[in-house]
Amino acid sequence: MRAIFRSIQIFVVASVGLSGPLAIAADADHGAELAKRWCATCHLVDGDQKQANVDVPSFAAIARKPDFTPEKVASFLLEPHPKMPNFPLSRDEAADIAAYIGSMRE
Repeated sequence: MRAIFRSIQIFVVASVGLSGPLAIAADADHGAELAKRWCATCHLVDGDQKQANVDVPSFAAIARKPDFTPEKVASFLLEPHPKMPNFPLSRDEAADIAAYIGSMRE
């Protein structure tokens, strides 16, 4: 049952995408709050943070990647990854975190 749900979720994300109105509606401030709560254990999520895992990229480094797009990051966050905890993010939360990371792009 879980595999079916996951397949449907992947299909919906792929079909609807994370562009257009969703990208405009993304809230970088809310993304910052989520990042500080869920991501700061491993990632350096802002300049005030004093400690993070040295084996993972900072949010600023992710934002500076040449192929960075908020849509790619949001999609990445919705997929389970062996090296990352499986946070049950909604599409809106993933888009908000991606918008926050994108706000660090120089």
